[in-house]
Amino acid sequence: MPVEFLTIAQQKCYGRYADEPTPTQLERYFYLDDRERQLVNRRRGAHNRLGFALQLCTVRFLGTFLVNPTDVPPGVVNYLAQQLEIKDIQCLSHYLERTTTHREHAGEIQRLYGYRDFHDPPEYWRLVRWLYQRAWLSAERPSVLFDLTTARLVERKILLPGVTTLTRLIARIRERANQRLEQALFRLAHPQQRVNLEKLLVVGENSRQTPFEQLRKSPTRISASGLVAALQRLVSIRALGLNELNFTKIPTARLQLLARTGAGSKAQAIARMPEPRRIATLLAFAYVWQVVAMDDAIDLLDSLVRELLAFSQRQGIKERLRTLKDLDAAALLLSAACQVLLDPDYSDPVVRPTVFDLFDPEELAKAIQTVNELARPEYDNNYYELMRQRWRQVRRFLPHLLKTIEFQATKAGQPVLQAWHFLKSIEGVRKPDWDSAPLQIVTSPSWWRWLVDENGQFNRQAFTFCVLQALRAALRRRDLFVFPSRRWGNPGSQLLQGEAWIAAKPQVCRLLEREPTPLKELENLAAQLGEAYQRTTANFSDNAAVRINLVDGKETLVLTGLEKIEEPSSLKLLRQQVENLLPRVDLPELLLEVQALTGFASEFTHISEATARVQDLPTSICAVLLAEACNIGLEPLVRADVPALTKDRLSWVKHNYLRQETIIKANARLVDAQTNIPLAQSWGGGEVASADGLRFQVPVRTINAGPNPKYFGVGRGITYYNFTSDQFTGFHSILIPGTLRDSLFLLEGLLEQQTSLRPTEIMTDTAGYSDIVFGLFWLLGYQFSPRLADIGEARFWRIDATANYGVLDGLAKNRINTELIAQNWEDLLRVAGSLKLGTVSASDLMYALQGGKNPSSLSKAIAELGRVAKTLYLLAYIDDEAYRRRILIQLNRGESRHSLARAVFHGQRGELRQRYREGQEDQLSALGLVVNAIVLWNTLYSDAALNHLRVTQAFVNPEDITRLSPLKYKHINMLGRYHFSLPEAVLRGEMRPLRDVAEFSAYEA
Repeated sequence: MPVEFLTIAQQKCYGRYADEPTPTQLERYFYLDDRERQLVNRRRGAHNRLGFALQLCTVRFLGTFLVNPTDVPPGVVNYLAQQLEIKDIQCLSHYLERTTTHREHAGEIQRLYGYRDFHDPPEYWRLVRWLYQRAWLSAERPSVLFDLTTARLVERKILLPGVTTLTRLIARIRERANQRLEQALFRLAHPQQRVNLEKLLVVGENSRQTPFEQLRKSPTRISASGLVAALQRLVSIRALGLNELNFTKIPTARLQLLARTGAGSKAQAIARMPEPRRIATLLAFAYVWQVVAMDDAIDLLDSLVRELLAFSQRQGIKERLRTLKDLDAAALLLSAACQVLLDPDYSDPVVRPTVFDLFDPEELAKAIQTVNELARPEYDNNYYELMRQRWRQVRRFLPHLLKTIEFQATKAGQPVLQAWHFLKSIEGVRKPDWDSAPLQIVTSPSWWRWLVDENGQFNRQAFTFCVLQALRAALRRRDLFVFPSRRWGNPGSQLLQGEAWIAAKPQVCRLLEREPTPLKELENLAAQLGEAYQRTTANFSDNAAVRINLVDGKETLVLTGLEKIEEPSSLKLLRQQVENLLPRVDLPELLLEVQALTGFASEFTHISEATARVQDLPTSICAVLLAEACNIGLEPLVRADVPALTKDRLSWVKHNYLRQETIIKANARLVDAQTNIPLAQSWGGGEVASADGLRFQVPVRTINAGPNPKYFGVGRGITYYNFTSDQFTGFHSILIPGTLRDSLFLLEGLLEQQTSLRPTEIMTDTAGYSDIVFGLFWLLGYQFSPRLADIGEARFWRIDATANYGVLDGLAKNRINTELIAQNWEDLLRVAGSLKLGTVSASDLMYALQGGKNPSSLSKAIAELGRVAKTLYLLAYIDDEAYRRRILIQLNRGESRHSLARAVFHGQRGELRQRYREGQEDQLSALGLVVNAIVLWNTLYSDAALNHLRVTQAFVNPEDITRLSPLKYKHINMLGRYHFSLPEAVLRGEMRPLRDVAEFSAYEA
């Protein structure tokens, strides 16, 4: 039962003043009302009155009485002394002269204000039940539960217990919740299923691996045989008979956490577990991995069909280039013959003999035949007929696919589903009844050209390929979906519905600050839009950066790009001074120092044995993180003479401690620590962020990578889509195979990140731009601010058809359909509420909303709403140069962060060589964590350098400070031999000495 989940810094701050309270906190907790002043003024002597007031406000703010009531920040003493009109605050030193006085005051305050001791019933048992409920329903880490519990105790006027009392209680309750989960899953499985699950841990006669180890491995080859193996894996999991079990009473988050724990454990470790825990782990693994296996199979199908389509186009273009010479010759011959036909010097009776005298009739006939064979209609550029070369490959997987996967469809996907069912019905039938074939999916003339021959006979191969293409397109639009699935499921079914939505609606409206009915919201939007137009119009004549040109009779907006702002000499000097003062450090030492400061390594727990402990574990964790982030493997870090760095230790730590959830928790600590540094606060408050993708080539065989010649050449790769705060920290990241549209993942980064930052504005490049994104951002209370590459292409919209917007009136020709928004308002709130409460995946929902040629009424309503939000943004964008520059600055921060990430990820030519999605996520998340550690270290020492400069020189310009960056890395050694050790002074919590300027000058010389 681990209880050491708090850092030393957290333990020191518990029940004490960590810093001066903010002005808002002073007003809320330390202001004395009339009743309290009367109570305070009953004390005799200024020191007793001030001491009593301090105890009263301290217990209200901290939730506990201090052992030394006078151990408070000076700002608190001054704030209370001013209210009590006490001029000499030094009198407070007399408050502790009588040891009983402050204890009597504490007892009186506790009695008068209803403060209760921690163990007093019934509040103690209410707290236990509340904690147990949270521990059972969620997978919150113990430090989060500790903070939530502390806040609850303060709110309910329960005096805080000792820190170890509270940590032990939380650990004990979490252990009880774990035992309950294990018992519930153990009882859920009937005896035969337990036997089947136990067999997963037994090595077969003709195998070197257990079935458990085989099932947890994802496919890596995009081929027919790979898809067949993936389908057989799904069938094997289904054979365990879990679909008949009812998991509704098991919290999903706990189930997934246990499954991931099991999947990361060795079969031998699971076999050694007690029976209830062993069965529970295997059951959770099998239940969750059925979804994983389904997703992997559909991923493979999607990639395989894409390859089939790409193959036909590649071969067709290659064949067309090869025959282009013959086509040109035939076309030139026919052109010459046609010139004779059109020559007016030849009369009709003689034109035919003349042509045949000049050109051989057989040559003309051959030319006509060549043109007919090689020339292609304008609509026929997909070369579908060349797919038949891959027919044998399709036949290898198609029977298994038809038998294994049951697709479901929305209304828009019904034609594709009918075609799929027909294909299933004719499997094995030699002469199908083509008259009953559903042909609504055949929309392209090029398909008809191949589907039906001159005699009206259907081509089975053509129909099969046509169905597969339509199937893939419908899956990507989510018009077709599968169950159970996380990536290819039905987003609509995950939205709040029925009684659940009725119950949640009031909370959603309050949370989003939206009206339950559309009338007032539309009125407010109309007013905001009108004001924005009028403001921009009034400023237009003075805005030298924008003008309206007439192009082909159409008004087009032209916006001049931002000019580069020259850096003042004071900024250049300050930047150089700060960089000169930063200590030189090896990257391993930097990681260890950040660990000593934040304790982030304590978030890395053993995947299956939570109580596992080894000496110098943080050193091993830092070494493994560095190996992953630098892409160099473990070998350069191995030190046989250092127990924490032996090969076996590092390998054990990597496989048991390094995983997505532990990295996310550790990263949250770094982000939280950054927010407390004054220099970081001068850059921003965490409300603004940017999102951009970093591309990595993946040269190994994997299904979790995609092609894009622009970024990956002839190979394949992935996109590491990450979110950067205005404090330079990365607070969330998403792994994307290939280069999918950025707009699909914007909301996911905002809604699913787990740090203390709460960004409300996201800035992106033009790639993240769409009306639906604007609409969802507005509904959720976020500001979407993309940098627009060509604003002349943007459309401006209006609500008031009669309004005159002056110079902008000609641009605002498009009218918002407010009736469509009003009709769908209930569903708009339901979508936003489902996203906010986490019942639906943001990226899956974006797939469904943005895919397809025939969007639903809901998609149209969100887009219509987004056009209002987009127009408001466009008007602000063209009207305010400072706003445009702020967007550019934030995007540059993200790009500079990418440069630092590239410098860190230097091994193996910067290529990602992980085969499985989980391994790719873990390695790139480790890279993000190490980059955050560098940012935190640089910020900390830059802040110390600024303090040094403030003391040693007359003035440091605050405006220059805001333009410094913590993304420099020349002073950090990332190459060579890696040593993991720290100076004694740093181990004691001291900082490294800043560099001497004279030393720097000598070094440079």
